[in-house]
Amino acid sequence: MSSLAFPDFFRFVRRAVPVFGALVVSVALAQGGIQVPTVPAQLKSVGTGFELEGVIQPVKQSTISAQAGGRIATLLVKAGDKVRAGQLLASIDDREAQTGVQRSQAQVAQAQAELRNAQANFDRTRDLQSKGFVSSAALDTADSQLKGALAGRDQAGAGARQSSLAQGFTRVTAPFDGWVLQTHVEAGDLAVPGKPLLTLYAPLPLRAVVQLPVSRSGVARAGVAGVLLQTAEGGAQWVRPVSVTTVPTADPVSQTIEWRLELPANAVQAVLPGQQVRVRFAGGQADRMVVPGAAVLRRGELTAVYVVTGKGFALKAIRLGADHGAEGVEVVAGLMMGDRVALDPVKAGLAGAQAVPAAQPAAVK
Repeated sequence: MSSLAFPDFFRFVRRAVPVFGALVVSVALAQGGIQVPTVPAQLKSVGTGFELEGVIQPVKQSTISAQAGGRIATLLVKAGDKVRAGQLLASIDDREAQTGVQRSQAQVAQAQAELRNAQANFDRTRDLQSKGFVSSAALDTADSQLKGALAGRDQAGAGARQSSLAQGFTRVTAPFDGWVLQTHVEAGDLAVPGKPLLTLYAPLPLRAVVQLPVSRSGVARAGVAGVLLQTAEGGAQWVRPVSVTTVPTADPVSQTIEWRLELPANAVQAVLPGQQVRVRFAGGQADRMVVPGAAVLRRGELTAVYVVTGKGFALKAIRLGADHGAEGVEVVAGLMMGDRVALDPVKAGLAGAQAVPAAQPAAVK
């Protein structure tokens, strides 16, 4: 047996493949042509609902801001860290706050000393007035000094508590159990009151937020009981939200209304904040022209079907509407009622393809 060199072998394959393809087509034509099952485009009662993209958001989310000024001494967490309520997240240089505490403590000590002196003076003046050595006016003066010392002590105490509170603001703690979503500063940055430091969120509960066009709000409100969410692509289950709330205002630019759909506990395990989900708004029933999804040919921007003609098949561009799953795909334009479309558009495009009615499914006994 003679062997072929590699270049000769590849040239043989290139010549043999089209010859083999032509042979297959010739055999098919000899046996009566390529038979392609077809079905008519027909009206079906389908749901008039629609689907939109939603975004997962935590119901409980907080942006932690600085309440004191100074350099950030330490930042103890990063994005993705789990924290507990009361846990120290960051600390701000508190030397100025410590000075304020020391000053207020000194003022408290001075006020207490003045109070003791005023109390002793009042007691002496009262004894002397009872023996007739001083006048009642002197006793009134001592009493006023005592009351002023008491007020001074209370004022100094309030100042001390305020200084201690300001020093506590230099220690940033977590207000609840959760996860760090994002940090907005680094150690060494300057913190000022009101400046965001980091963002926390609680893992439960979560909600899906969808921006619903105002033009569709009527349909959505009518079928609010049929709102469903798909928490992942593919074969994920559609789940019903625990509660549905709407923001009572419309965005003046996008003309949309925000809908908030709280997820059930069994659905939050498969999603994360910021993830997109599908939201389905169920509507009523209406008659629409549909064709099976397998009949649709998609090539780039072209969407078409092969329609039965007198000489075989002709390719027709169509415009699709909603996909109703097993019911078929809605055809908005491009077909007429009764047009028969090929269920296998690849075979329908071959020369000599012949249309045959699709086999009906066997009845269940």
